[in-house]
Amino acid sequence: MARFLVVVVPLVARVWPAVAIGEALAEAGHEVAWCGPESALRPLLHPDATIFPTGKRSYRQTAQMGSAAVRELWDEYVLPLNRFIARTVDQAMARYRPDVVLADQYALAGALAAEKLDIRWATLAAGVLELTPPIEDPGLQDWVRSKVRQVMTASGLPDDKGVDPLFSPHLVIATTAQALIGATVPAHWALIGAALGTRRGDPDFRWDWWDSDQRHVLVTAGTLSAHLVEGFLARVLAALGPMAGRVQVVVNAAPEAVPGPPANVLVAARIPMLKLMPRLDAVICQAGQSTVNEALIHGVPLVVAPIRLGELATAGQVTRTGAGIAVSMANSTVTEIAAAVTAVLDEPGYRAQARRMAQEFASAGGTKVAAERLAALAARPAAPEPPRGGI
Repeated sequence: MARFLVVVVPLVARVWPAVAIGEALAEAGHEVAWCGPESALRPLLHPDATIFPTGKRSYRQTAQMGSAAVRELWDEYVLPLNRFIARTVDQAMARYRPDVVLADQYALAGALAAEKLDIRWATLAAGVLELTPPIEDPGLQDWVRSKVRQVMTASGLPDDKGVDPLFSPHLVIATTAQALIGATVPAHWALIGAALGTRRGDPDFRWDWWDSDQRHVLVTAGTLSAHLVEGFLARVLAALGPMAGRVQVVVNAAPEAVPGPPANVLVAARIPMLKLMPRLDAVICQAGQSTVNEALIHGVPLVVAPIRLGELATAGQVTRTGAGIAVSMANSTVTEIAAAVTAVLDEPGYRAQARRMAQEFASAGGTKVAAERLAALAARPAAPEPPRGGI
């Protein structure tokens, strides 16, 4: 059995896949330790989990869109986060001496610490932003690379090692599916579909409100964009309110963000997402990778309203597969939203395509395949350096 160290970025949509994969490794008999903020990890892990705490640097809400949002993400979060955790990650790795490190793609400090100690490492890509960069800004990739080099220089890693901490040369685990991204990837990549596992700390839900004779729609803006969607939420509720008696709506938002909701709408700041998904008829979201994965693996069609970062790419993938409809977060009208929701609810083709994607996701193997590939990496004998870099 092998020893694994998982280095996380404390954003909910990125932590859950890491937790699911770590638990799959533990269930297979491996030893798994964690490196990240204890306040974020402890509630989600087994009570006996070993955590090397880094302290927490919180993600600040931002208002940029498009490529500007990517630059803001790196300047305001990714770079400061890695400067903040670098020393403690180095110390944790030297102390624990894992056989393999699994580092979130934005936890560059994890990849670089592993390289300095000659420990094999794998990348966990919980989004598609770096896998399928936006084509409308061809200079963005070079800009990101310049930021990565800043982190590498600060780490003290020699330039001649040719390391790309965004993409492990040994194994890249991406929480998406071949049928969704539509691109050929290197052999050392594993597109595992959705990484789902136990959701400790999930809240209760008002099942007494749930009417099994009606159809059900979930509306969620994710954890990073809730402050940008107030106008869109109002238009969504105006579109769905007249469907009372036929459709019930769960809005995943703070109650103060949805004052005076219609009678067929339940507003909850936290929901048991994986318990709701199999019972849903449609999902309205901003095309965050986590929500899209959770919907598609359950065969639920989507209405996507992308805002920024990787959401535009993910929304395009959803519509290309025929599993959903895209609307404008900023400019869609009540009529357009109502028409999109009615279409995914009533036209069988959208659900049929969502169910086809569910089969694709199931075939990708999820956490089982991720754990198997990581175990194989740990067991692999020393070999010449594999190819480096992304697609």
